[in-house]
Amino acid sequence: MVNEARLERVASGLAPVTPGWFIVNTADAAWVNNVWSGGVCIFESDDFVLRGRPDLTEYVKPNAGFTIRVVPPGQPAGLYHAESVQEDFLILMGECVLIIEDQERHLRAWDFVHCPPMTAHTFVATETGPCVILAAGNRRDDLERVYRRSEVALRYDAGPDVDTTDPERRGRWEVQRPNHWDELPWAERP
Repeated sequence: MVNEARLERVASGLAPVTPGWFIVNTADAAWVNNVWSGGVCIFESDDFVLRGRPDLTEYVKPNAGFTIRVVPPGQPAGLYHAESVQEDFLILMGECVLIIEDQERHLRAWDFVHCPPMTAHTFVATETGPCVILAAGNRRDDLERVYRRSEVALRYDAGPDVDTTDPERRGRWEVQRPNHWDELPWAERP
C-alpha cells in the first residue's frame, strides 16, 4: 500500500514534502517566478520552493517531473538548450513560437511537442498574451544539459552567445505566483 504524501504550505502554496500519492490544485500549488522567463508550478519541493522553510526536506519525484510554465507575452520560457533526457510539452493556453533544432514553429493551445534526448529547443510566447505550457520529463542523476548558440534563438533573446553547459542565469527566481495570474484558467475557482 502506498501512503499519501504530506503537503506543507510554503511561501507560494502547497508542496509535497514526503513520498507518496497526492492531489493538489494548480491554483493552490507552490510556484516560483522569474521576471525574464515567467512562472513555474513545479509540483515538487525542490530548493527553490522550500526557500524560507529550513525545517522541511526537499522531495523530488524520482522518475518523472511535471511542471506548468506561464510564459509572459513576448518572452522566452528559457534559454535554447538540449537535455540528455526525453521531454514532452503540451500547450494549454495561448500561443508561442517553438524554436527547435534551429527551426521556428508557431504553436497554439493543444499542440503537443515531443523532444527526444538532445533535441535543442525553447518556447517564446507571442505578444498576444501569456502562454501556458505543461512539461514532462524523465529524471536522471546523470542529466546533461547544453545551452546551444542559435541565430534563430538569439533573434528572440532566447539563446546564449556561445555553446555552454553553465549559462549565466537571467534574473532571480522568486517564490511567488506568476504575473498575469488573473488571466489564467485556474485563477477563478468555483
